[in-house]
Amino acid sequence: MKLQERLDALTERENPWPLVRFGAKWLLVIFALGIGLRIVCAPLFYAGKAAQVAAEQIDPRALLAKYEWFKDAHASLDRFHANIKVYRQRERGVLKAYGADRYRWPAPERERYDQWESELAGVTAAYNDLAAQYNAQMAKINYRFTNVGDLPPGATEPLPRGYAPYAEGDSL
Repeated sequence: MKLQERLDALTERENPWPLVRFGAKWLLVIFALGIGLRIVCAPLFYAGKAAQVAAEQIDPRALLAKYEWFKDAHASLDRFHANIKVYRQRERGVLKAYGADRYRWPAPERERYDQWESELAGVTAAYNDLAAQYNAQMAKINYRFTNVGDLPPGATEPLPRGYAPYAEGDSL
């Protein structure tokens, strides 16, 4: 058989290519529809997620928890501030009693003074850390409970919008 006869015989039999082309066209159509639906639905999905997150953040239970955290942090910062004042008062008392030349102090007083300095550094560091957390949380959103007219029942004054970090030599 010649080559031409073989080709003619092949075309006379059932050729599978038209069926393959037909299937490929439908696959392309289905693929294009899938991509189109994804393009349309993806923004709707993310908008729904954003609405869900917003609803969780303004839920009264979540707002109460945040308010309580701010109240606790405010009370802790006030406590740290009072402790720093006590340590400073102790230091002034020792300096007044023994003078500024620490080498002339009795050894127990020097040790106690060094211990107080160490404790003061720890309290100051804790104050600065909590003040930074407080300021960072307060900067995230404008909470209504920091405004005078929007206080929860029982609250007498608004929480401060921020605290300045305590640095050596600064007054609180």
